[in-house]
Amino acid sequence: MQWDFTPENVIKGEIGYGLEQFRHDLAQEVRTNLGADDPAALQQSFDLIYDMCYWLATGRDFAAFARTLPDDTPLDVHILQPIKEHMRDNIAMLGAILQRLIMDGVEVGMVLDQALDAAARHHTAVVGGGTANLLPPSGCGA
Repeated sequence: MQWDFTPENVIKGEIGYGLEQFRHDLAQEVRTNLGADDPAALQQSFDLIYDMCYWLATGRDFAAFARTLPDDTPLDVHILQPIKEHMRDNIAMLGAILQRLIMDGVEVGMVLDQALDAAARHHTAVVGGGTANLLPPSGCGA
């Protein structure tokens, strides 16, 4: 994805770019790049790519992420490795969004642990137990 702002702008609170917007933009990018006609396969691919971005944006190792994947994952590690390289800017932006969420909590008086918990709850509220119905129907959106 391309933005007119940097992850640093998001961290500093100069730009109001949140998790919901990021996920929408990432879904559009996945749809454009994969060009899949099968909505279920597209959703599954998006879920996996988002999970990988989140895993890496929270400072965890790609090899550890790859070990968590079930055998029937639609995109195996050999395919995910180049996708990971392509997602570097997205991973940095997601990391900035998550940092901003934590800082928002600290700025309203939460101690760090509370701010971390609040950010995690917000993430869960946005992502939910799964990411069903995240992708709009084909032809919708910009």
